[in-house]
Amino acid sequence: MNEHTSTTPASRRRARRVRAGTRSSRWRRDLVELAALFTAVTVADTLAKSVLGGPDGPVLLLGSAGALLVAAALHTWWSHRHGEGPPPPDTPDTGARPADEEAGPGRAPRGETALWRMRTTVRDRPGALASLCGALAARDVDILALQTHPLGDDTVDEFLLRVPGSLAARELSAEVAAAGGRDVWLERADAHDLVDTPARVLGLATRTALDASELPLALRELLGRCAIRSIPAVSPTGPRRQGVPADEVPTEGVLEETLIRLPDPTGGVIVIERPHLPFTPTEFARARALVELDARLGQRVPRRRETLSLAEGGAITVRRADTRDLPAAREMHARCSTRTLSMRYHGPPGDADRYLGHLLSPRFGRTLVAETAAGRVVAMGHLLWDGDETEVALLIEDDWQHRGLGGELLRRLVALAVEARCESVYAVTRASNTAMIATMRGLGLPLDYQFEEGTLVISARLAPVSAPAADRRC
Repeated sequence: MNEHTSTTPASRRRARRVRAGTRSSRWRRDLVELAALFTAVTVADTLAKSVLGGPDGPVLLLGSAGALLVAAALHTWWSHRHGEGPPPPDTPDTGARPADEEAGPGRAPRGETALWRMRTTVRDRPGALASLCGALAARDVDILALQTHPLGDDTVDEFLLRVPGSLAARELSAEVAAAGGRDVWLERADAHDLVDTPARVLGLATRTALDASELPLALRELLGRCAIRSIPAVSPTGPRRQGVPADEVPTEGVLEETLIRLPDPTGGVIVIERPHLPFTPTEFARARALVELDARLGQRVPRRRETLSLAEGGAITVRRADTRDLPAAREMHARCSTRTLSMRYHGPPGDADRYLGHLLSPRFGRTLVAETAAGRVVAMGHLLWDGDETEVALLIEDDWQHRGLGGELLRRLVALAVEARCESVYAVTRASNTAMIATMRGLGLPLDYQFEEGTLVISARLAPVSAPAADRRC
């Protein structure tokens, strides 16, 4: 719906009355002009008969004709300059007006609006949706998009709304409830939601097809604010992970109100939770279709490469990595010192290899590796999806430390997080790891530090970040 076409039923009725009144006034004016014309012809004929008999008759007749022409020209000029008079009091001014004037008293200017996603349940009967739309129009709310989710006797309607800035969320919910809506749910939207639903779903499918690590992000964008967890069939340390085993989840998945379980094509289970809002069968079908697409395409990760020249000298290649790089990653672990491994994994160095399968899996995040011209991996950087949060982690081989390689990897990980629309990232390290602290500070982002028993958690807010195009190539 266009912003300037949302009208209330009362205003539409008033406009119809005005248009009918305008047509009748035009008929009256035409009749008056026709009567005046006949009168003028009669007067002219009488004057002609009486004047033409005298000696100056032709001159007087020509002079009268000239005077009439001048008077007609003056009347035409005056009408075009001043119009046909002011409109009647009830006539709406349909011309363009400044935004502040158009908003009217007590309302926010037309430019001050907010985007909201709203979901509500209505009875599945004729006129129910029309009543709801009428209530929104009465408050100058513009409906930009609408989806319906049938649920037997009810229908869940999901709207994308442009709402006047003066209308609070509480007032909007009350208006919807008064119009027959139940279980009203509101969430702030942004410009990304302005894309129509089919185009958005196709875009998510394309992203998933190009990169297996996009599946959790695509599911989150598809279903809105929700928590997505990938539970492997076995934990990184060996024993079976607690929870629902993959073989207990049917191929078609499970929908339980606010919980969706789908078998992960790479093994394990994908769990999607949204406690504040139940999932609909339509949303469940869309999520299942996206997971099935991922399963059919198999393992895939973009293999683009970028060559860097380090400050300490030497060229290095940065690229995306996946589980096919497990052998090279294990060889790198073997070259790292015990101190380096314990700083990274916060546990016994002998357990480090057990985490590699999890860390390199595209299902749990994205991994960048730095390798030499000979193909030897000398550094790894991980961006890990952790529910609603995102973790960054670095491991640099001892001989390659203090060359700026960690900062280069971290900048690219942050750029990937920005692309994924993450609000922040965090790193877990030891309070004595001054190198990691300095690398995080080198980002130039607002940081938050939390200490607990020698462990330091550094969080960086990403909202102000605008990642350069060169940093997004990996």
